[in-house]
Amino acid sequence: MTDTIELRGIRAFGRHGANPGEKDVPQPFDLDVALELDLAAARRTDVLGETVDYDALHASIVQIVGTTSYDLLERIGQDVLDRIFRDPRVVAAQVSIGKPKLLAGATPVVTLRQTRAG
Repeated sequence: MTDTIELRGIRAFGRHGANPGEKDVPQPFDLDVALELDLAAARRTDVLGETVDYDALHASIVQIVGTTSYDLLERIGQDVLDRIFRDPRVVAAQVSIGKPKLLAGATPVVTLRQTRAG
C-alpha cells in the first residue's frame, strides 16, 4: 500500500534559464512535489521519524533552487528528485516546476516522475 505526501505551492527564487539575462537576477520558481510511500507506521505511532519531515524537505528544495544555476527546469527537477529519493521509504515521486512571469502571462511548467528501481 502506498500513501502520498504532497507539498504544493513552494515558491523559491533562483538564477536559472537558457536565454540571455535570465540568470542576471533571482526570479521566482513555483514547485509542487508528491511522494509515494507507505505511511502505515506513522499512522500507528504518531512519530515524526516514521514519515517524511516536510519542513526539512521544503527547506532543501528552496536551497536547491536558490544555490544552483542551470539552463533547464528539467535539471532542477532532477536535483529535487535526487533529494527526495535519499529517503529509502519513497517508492515514487513527482515534481512540477513552473517559471512564472516568463512568457507574457503564460507559465511554462515541467513535470518529472521517477520510480525507485528495484
